[in-house]
Amino acid sequence: MKGLIFSIEEFAVFDGDGIRVNVFFKGCPLRCRWCHNPEGWEKKIQIVKNPNGCLNCGICKKICSSPDNCVLCSNCIVNCPRGLIRESGMWISADELSKKLLKFQNILKVSGGGLTFSGGEVLMQADFLCEVLDKVSSMHRVIETSGYGDNDKFKEVLKRVDFVYYDLKIMDSEKHKKYTGVSNELILKNAKILFDSKVPCVIRVPFIHNVNTDLENLTSLCEFIKNASNVEKTEILCYNKMAGAKYKMLSLEYNEEFFGPDDADLKLMEEIFKSYNLEFSITF
Repeated sequence: MKGLIFSIEEFAVFDGDGIRVNVFFKGCPLRCRWCHNPEGWEKKIQIVKNPNGCLNCGICKKICSSPDNCVLCSNCIVNCPRGLIRESGMWISADELSKKLLKFQNILKVSGGGLTFSGGEVLMQADFLCEVLDKVSSMHRVIETSGYGDNDKFKEVLKRVDFVYYDLKIMDSEKHKKYTGVSNELILKNAKILFDSKVPCVIRVPFIHNVNTDLENLTSLCEFIKNASNVEKTEILCYNKMAGAKYKMLSLEYNEEFFGPDDADLKLMEEIFKSYNLEFSITF
């Protein structure tokens, strides 16, 4: 079986303990308006153009064999005088990917690290993910997920992982759909499946002023997770404005006006989490 990935990040120190190798799956059913990694949206190979250093020579446009509909001819990649154009996405078999990852087994084990599978959304390619997880079962395996995927396939994934980072962005379904493009019923159902599985996990919340920093959302979140014994903590990830450049590389516009939490937002969050006696951390 083959899957579509867009990056393998070696010797990473985020998304899990120790030194890790992170594999980024391509394709996501959500369209979060604050997304920092739009390269992971489409489940297809795309052309990415880095505008930094561009000479505006126009060669890429002149040489293009299909300017109205990219056919991945690679003419622009080969002929860019600054080498600023590349393909994003690679189809790879479970065998080939697992062999690449197993080469890191010894050094990752020494550091107490392992593998992290992120995206995009890994549950969009759950069958491929399960096949890879089976082949690297001797290594520590982590997934990072929005939770938007088939319930039964998520259960199969959970049988094969050691740890989960699980996003709970907004608790109100209509508001969730407004900001992410999908409702959160499936996400909340999968969260309950995760809690029942007892697989250790961390809840992640992208914390955005006037989006999910209000009393109602924070209280609903704490109520939802308060009895989940396998939730080690909640990571509050404060929004920052670093997304724009990646949109330009994909010829997309980023016109959103979001802001990170202010002092009052953070104070309220801390008060609510402490009132529920729930562990949390804040990342700026």
